[in-house]
Amino acid sequence: MYQTKKLQNTRIDVADALRGIAVAGIILFHSVEHFNVFTQETIAHTLPCDSVVFDVMKWLLSGKMYGIFAMLFGLSFFIMNDNQQQKGKSFSGRFAWRMCLLLLFGLINTAFYDGDILVTYAILGMLLIPCSYLPTKVVWCIVGFLAIQPVEVYSLLTGWQINADNLWTTFTMMGIVHQHGGIIDCALVNLHYGFYADVYYFIYTGRFTQILCLFILGMLLGRHRFLYNEGRNLHHWRIIFIVSVLLTVIGSIVTFGILEKWLTPIYNLCILMMIVSGVVLMWYTSCRAKKALGHLCTFGRMSLTNYFLQSIIGSFVFCGYGLACYRHFGTTYALLVGVAMVLAQYMFCRIWFRNHSRGPIEGVWRKLTWI
Repeated sequence: MYQTKKLQNTRIDVADALRGIAVAGIILFHSVEHFNVFTQETIAHTLPCDSVVFDVMKWLLSGKMYGIFAMLFGLSFFIMNDNQQQKGKSFSGRFAWRMCLLLLFGLINTAFYDGDILVTYAILGMLLIPCSYLPTKVVWCIVGFLAIQPVEVYSLLTGWQINADNLWTTFTMMGIVHQHGGIIDCALVNLHYGFYADVYYFIYTGRFTQILCLFILGMLLGRHRFLYNEGRNLHHWRIIFIVSVLLTVIGSIVTFGILEKWLTPIYNLCILMMIVSGVVLMWYTSCRAKKALGHLCTFGRMSLTNYFLQSIIGSFVFCGYGLACYRHFGTTYALLVGVAMVLAQYMFCRIWFRNHSRGPIEGVWRKLTWI
C-alpha cells in the first residue's frame, strides 16, 4: 500500500500554466468545430485557408488539450489526497463527494454544450480512489496497460467494432435542434442525448481508457514530484521531450493504415507529452518564457469557471437561438471568435483575482467539498 512521503506540496505554478494552455486550447478547438453545431447549409464567410487551418488545429489541439487537462486532474487529486494523508486523515469519502458535485456541475454544463467532459471526469475520477492505495510499481503497470489502448487492441484481434451509425444519427438530430431550436429545446436535447452520444464517441475513439490513463499518470507525476524543479527532473523532462519529438515526427511521416484507430491515440499522447515537457523546460530554464507563460497561470487557476464560460458563450455565439454564427463563419473566422473568447475570459480572470483568491465556481466547489 502506498504511504505518503510527508513532503510539503507547495503550489505548482507551471501546472497552472499548463492548465491555462489546455483550457485555452479547448476553447479554440471547440470554436473551430462551431461548438458541435454541424450543418449542411452553405456558410456565408469562408476562406481558402480554412481546410489548412482546421488540419493544423486538429493536429495541435484535438485529443491533446483535454489530455493535459486530464493529467492535471490526476495531479490535483494526488496533492489533495496526500495533504490529508499527512494529517492522518482519509480523503477517499471526501473525494467521492467531490466527484458527485463535479457530476452535478457537468450536467449543468451539458445543458449548454453537448460535448461536456466533466460528467466523464466525475465518473472515471472515482477510480482514482482505489488506485491511490496501490504501490507505485503496480500503478505504473496499470498506466502501461491503459496506454497501449486495450479496447483498440481487442478490436484489432477480434474484429469487434462499435456500431457508429446510431452515433452519427444522434449527432445529426442534435445538430438540427442546435441550428433551429430555442435555448430550452437545445438544453433538453443535450441533457437527453448528450451523455449518450459522448459515451458512444468515447468508446469509438478509445477516450475512456485514454482519460483514465492520464488521470493515473497525473497522480504518478505527483508521487514522483515530477513537476517540481528537484533532483534530475529537468534531465528526465529533456529526455521525454526528445523522445516525444522523434516519435511525433515518425508518426507524422508513417501511414497507420488499418492500425489507425489503435495508433492515433498513442500518437496524440506523444504530441501531448511534447507540449507538456516543452512547457516545463521553458518554465524552469527561461525567465522570458516563464514570464510569458505566467499570464496563462491566471487563466489556469480559473480553469473550471473558464470551461463553464466557454460552454455558455460558445453555444450562444454559434447556436441558432443566439447569434447563429455556425452559418456565417468558416473555420478561420470561427478560430478568431475563439481567440476573442480566450482574451475576454482572460481579462475577466484578471479582474476577478483582484478581489478573490479563487474562481467563482472553484470557490463554490471547494466550499461544498468541505461542508
